[in-house]
Amino acid sequence: MGTLPVRIIYNSSLRAMADEDNPKQIAKLAKYSEIGFIIPAAVLLGFFLGKVLDYWLHTKWIYIVGLIFGAVVGFVEMIRMATASFKDEK
Repeated sequence: MGTLPVRIIYNSSLRAMADEDNPKQIAKLAKYSEIGFIIPAAVLLGFFLGKVLDYWLHTKWIYIVGLIFGAVVGFVEMIRMATASFKDEK
């Protein structure tokens, strides 16, 4: 049995990302990695602020509102950043 030749597909975007000397690519990478932290940070912030309000007001349900509010704010901010990055590319 013979071996099949392996073809390596080299994408131009991978070539551009592999260029570590290009500061624009590093800035894009930092911007896109920031998007991944927005939602969890907003959810955690809403949760903890809700817990503080629960403690301060002697309730047990405000943390759920803070959690939902944080998730909504995180998604809105992620969409804003994504649309802004697409506008910057054009």
